[in-house]
Amino acid sequence: MDHVNLFFHTYIFEVEKYDVEQLIRTLEKLKKSEVKELVDTRIKEFEEMRKKSSEEIFKELCFCILTANFNAEKSIKIQKEIGDGFLFLDKKELEKKLKELGHRFPETRASYIVEARKFKDSLKNVLESLKEEEIREWLVRNIKGLGYKEASHFLRNIGYKNFAIIDFHILDLLEKFGLIKKPKTMTRKRYIEIESLLREIARKAGLNLAELDLYLWFLETRKVLK
Repeated sequence: MDHVNLFFHTYIFEVEKYDVEQLIRTLEKLKKSEVKELVDTRIKEFEEMRKKSSEEIFKELCFCILTANFNAEKSIKIQKEIGDGFLFLDKKELEKKLKELGHRFPETRASYIVEARKFKDSLKNVLESLKEEEIREWLVRNIKGLGYKEASHFLRNIGYKNFAIIDFHILDLLEKFGLIKKPKTMTRKRYIEIESLLREIARKAGLNLAELDLYLWFLETRKVLK
């Protein structure tokens, strides 16, 4: 496939070679800058997280539950403050802590995290028992509070590299380059279609989806977060 020429529904435009190559050129410049070191460091951190215990991986899952419709940087700060509390605080205590730390949805997020604890000790084994293409579907079905974006975020943060995190930053950037028209709602079908577009961009840029996400996030925010 010499250029991306994907026809989706009315919210995704036919992609012109110029638009894609403009983005590829920008990515190539970033790969030759100091940003590459930041991205490579993050990727190594994610790979190391995958080797940790089920409880540590569960705490990363809690972080991703917090990020839904909420600021990533604030979620990082909350995760650091609560730490092991994700493992044992009861719902009321966790809700109070989240509220004190400024989370937008303390009650629902506390509820999701407490309910997810049934997988606290087995999460790593569950993930390792599944084929990669099955993992995200399992998370979305079994963990309340995780949609495709949050499940992909979690998997990226524990070392998986073939899932796209399609948040509003990424949608805004793709729209700026003329590659999509931002959808009003994100269904599973739309998510998979946009992920296919990102996968093709990653291929052309010589990146995996985990790396691409960090570079795109930097383009939109000037930050390389987890």
